[in-house]
Amino acid sequence: MKLDAERVGEARAVLIAGPTASGKSALALDLAEKLARAGRPAAIVNADSMQVYSTLRVLTARPDAGEMARAPHHLYGHVPPSERYSVGRWLADVRRVLAGLEAAGHLPVLAGGTGLYFKALTQGLAALPDIPAAIRQHWQGEMAAQGPAALHRLLAGRDADAAATIQPGDRQRIVRALEVIEATGRSILAWQKGQEAEPEPPLIDPATARRLVVEPDRAALYARIEQRFDAMVETGALDEVAALLALDLDPDLPVMKAIGVNAFADFLGKRIPLEEAISRAKTESRQYAKRQMTWFRNQMSDWERLQVR
Repeated sequence: MKLDAERVGEARAVLIAGPTASGKSALALDLAEKLARAGRPAAIVNADSMQVYSTLRVLTARPDAGEMARAPHHLYGHVPPSERYSVGRWLADVRRVLAGLEAAGHLPVLAGGTGLYFKALTQGLAALPDIPAAIRQHWQGEMAAQGPAALHRLLAGRDADAAATIQPGDRQRIVRALEVIEATGRSILAWQKGQEAEPEPPLIDPATARRLVVEPDRAALYARIEQRFDAMVETGALDEVAALLALDLDPDLPVMKAIGVNAFADFLGKRIPLEEAISRAKTESRQYAKRQMTWFRNQMSDWERLQVR
């Protein structure tokens, strides 16, 4: 899969979205190198919510040192695992990076699999945010497992003002408030207060950008996921998870929900064999890829498609 530098034209930015293991990072790197050889310097900017964390380079398929030496890379591994990174913080970081690239005359090539990041980038932050399916499913599951009283107490610890406005038995509103603060880093009250105001303008005008969604053949994608997880185990994924667990972090932190962490933690804790852990991680990754492709199809229908096998 290649993308000719000439096809970029006069675009002021290139956006490359795609599901996990689809090859979007390799595509972005290949394009950045071609653009540099053509006399148009380019830099790659991360648009993946897990690759921002300083841990789990292998498990999140973050570019390695050799790849990052081939072209400038930004917003990879810059967030400590103990923090709750959000789309709002990412937009603030991207704003700073884009300003620096524009000043240097470098074309930004944003690549990643977090659809909400791309939507916020090109549409601005809406009055009420879209919530990624994984976050929604997590909190619905927690409500079913723990009940409203426990989750209301958890909400009070994260967003006391919102908790004060919600009855401890109001399951739907408790879950919604937890979803919003996890996905965006902002209280649902802040979003509701801004509903009548103009939304924040997008950082990138879609009309000036080349917007691409990598659409792999599903069977081929699933085969790559299988191969990649086997390679991850061989190249240090288990050591990364062991180091993460040694930090004794809150299990509810976003980094702890990275694909493979729970399965490999169960192996390291001698609760399941390695073969079962790998199988679980592969299944989780396939399910995530399917959700990503559905999101891109529904939310980014006007983006150009790159069909790959």
